[in-house]
Amino acid sequence: MHKPRAKLCFVIGLALTLSACGYHRGDRAASGALIGAGSGAAISALTGGAPLVGAAIGAGVGAVGGAVTSGHDINLGRPIWR
Repeated sequence: MHKPRAKLCFVIGLALTLSACGYHRGDRAASGALIGAGSGAAISALTGGAPLVGAAIGAGVGAVGGAVTSGHDINLGRPIWR
């Protein structure tokens, strides 16, 4: 019963991971938060935890990670919303 939901969370997290990171600090923080939220929810769902808690923690970590890194360090291209 939990396998379809876990697979869906994993696929969503993977899709967010493959999306663009952006050039500016704000874009990187936003995309980091989205990637972190998707990954946190997927990991939490796979391990039997609460996906909303995992998404919240992942979003915070991803936003900070995106804000403190430079576009010259890691750059996956233009974000899809630009």
